[in-house]
Amino acid sequence: MGKKYYTCDVCDKMFSQSNNFTIHRRTHTGEKPYACNVCDKSFSVSNSLAAHKRMHTGEKPYACNVCDKSFSVSGSLAAHKRMHTGEKPYACDICDKSFSVNGSLTAHKRMHTGEKPYECDVCDKSFSVSGSLAAHKRMHTGEKPYACDICDKSFSVNGSLTVHKRMHTGEKPYECDVCDKSFSVSGSLAAHKRMHTGEKPYACDICDKSFSVSGSLAAHKRMHTGVKPYACDICDKSFSASGSLAAHKRMHTGVKPYACDICDKSFSASGSLTAHKRIHSREKLYACNVCNKSFSEISNIEDTVNYPQELLNALNPTRACHCVT
Repeated sequence: MGKKYYTCDVCDKMFSQSNNFTIHRRTHTGEKPYACNVCDKSFSVSNSLAAHKRMHTGEKPYACNVCDKSFSVSGSLAAHKRMHTGEKPYACDICDKSFSVNGSLTAHKRMHTGEKPYECDVCDKSFSVSGSLAAHKRMHTGEKPYACDICDKSFSVNGSLTVHKRMHTGEKPYECDVCDKSFSVSGSLAAHKRMHTGEKPYACDICDKSFSVSGSLAAHKRMHTGVKPYACDICDKSFSASGSLAAHKRMHTGVKPYACDICDKSFSASGSLTAHKRIHSREKLYACNVCNKSFSEISNIEDTVNYPQELLNALNPTRACHCVT
């Protein structure tokens, strides 16, 4: 007697086990019989419910035997361990990219096809990855289920919490193989490596500018459109970049997180600190060739255009301070 197969009457897929067939049918019907008793989420598979409930309890039973990380889902542990081994078994058949996780390959291939099957039922946005849709929908609901156990911050995306916690621990697991820099976020490493290669894959379709980081392109395009989506909740100012809003709000709060490591000055904006440190670095940049005095500002050195020719011949460059007047 031959083996019995279960055939789906919607897509013609065949299954040898009835439970797999039942689970598959739910992808067509949308049935989610496994409901969480803590929140309003439901799942089509009991294992998904079990994994979800660990988000509420904080339980992480799957521990890595190489480092001290633990995970709530066995698949996450398997993917994490490939970070240690460098294994990337999932290869794209269109380009030369490979991935450590099958889901990453699936999402990557949609970049080639342009497919965005996950649609928001509140607005008209679509996404190539289900996780991106879930995170987007929390923007509508304001839900932030991922809480930091060190400070009082909460996040709508688990990855944002992971990155945030590295701010507390100082962990920077993503290392550049060209120089000695390390980063807390994989995207920051990818952007940094483009500094070495000079690659600028993000091109503006309005002008001829290109950028190494997608966020820089997005901010640049707002210069064309005039859109300023980041509004200050204290005054009526708006900004095209989130970083500009953050710097502006420090003007209200008086917070100056950027401290000079040479003197005791602090600044509310990183650019102000950079400009300030040039005062220290150029302390002996502008030197008088007559008396050997050094100045931090070139304005302290006078043009010698009206000085005697024999003095001009002695100066290199042809600038001197008030010692010759």
